[in-house]
Amino acid sequence: MAKQPRDLSGKVIVITGGARGIGAATARALVAVGAKVVIGDLDEELTQKVAGEIRATGYRLDVTDHAGFTKVLDQVEADLGPVYALVNNAGIMPLALIEDESEATMDRQLAINLAAVIHGTREAVKRMKPRRSGHIVNVASLAGKLGTPGAATYCATKHGVVGLSEAVYFELKPFNVDVTCIMPTIVATELAAGLKKSALSGQVQPEDVANAIVRSLQRPKLEVTVPGYLGTVARIVRVFPRRVGDTFAKVGGTDKLLASAAHSPARAAYEARAVESAPGIAEL
Repeated sequence: MAKQPRDLSGKVIVITGGARGIGAATARALVAVGAKVVIGDLDEELTQKVAGEIRATGYRLDVTDHAGFTKVLDQVEADLGPVYALVNNAGIMPLALIEDESEATMDRQLAINLAAVIHGTREAVKRMKPRRSGHIVNVASLAGKLGTPGAATYCATKHGVVGLSEAVYFELKPFNVDVTCIMPTIVATELAAGLKKSALSGQVQPEDVANAIVRSLQRPKLEVTVPGYLGTVARIVRVFPRRVGDTFAKVGGTDKLLASAAHSPARAAYEARAVESAPGIAEL
């Protein structure tokens, strides 16, 4: 007999990069099931606006400021109670061939996409492990399983999040704390500006990822791909020799999907803000 889904009503759930895109969609979906939702984002004005609209709580949060990140979590627990779940969602995806990528762009991706997730995960563990209760959700990408030209550093950061999630999953298994790694394909947010749809990847909506996050909190699972069938595709590709995977990528159009958009005028504004991490950009 299947277990009943976990009841999230009244549970305090923190979402980084929560004012737009996947984060905002996840916040709405969690409020709908009764959770006490906290959204943290660099854009304080938008954060408060979204929080007010959906009856959540908003805090200004720069995930690269580790001391500030910790302080926000401390404040959430003082204001609302123990954090049951942390959704590490904040991330950026600048595109460039590896030799064209600037040091600043590389550093920002490592700081936001990986170091901040490690810090957030560590802080969540410190709180949840002694309570023997909680759930950490790290939003990675299918790029964390399959490298994609035009986004080498991005792929490296997402591979790091996948590895982090699996390692911490085993560390926390004896303590009743769950870990989930969400791996979506291209999501139709500002991050996907200038990208074409391919035969293999297509695009999903932020709400699709949000619903997957809610389901994972209700029925914990380590790895979740969005859409689900791409998880099977990724596993099959890895079983066969490299030339089969190369052909698969070429036929599916993923071999040039990101690289071809690296200099798209449609991405210019996003790319500029991603490197500068202007308010509102640090989210999927």
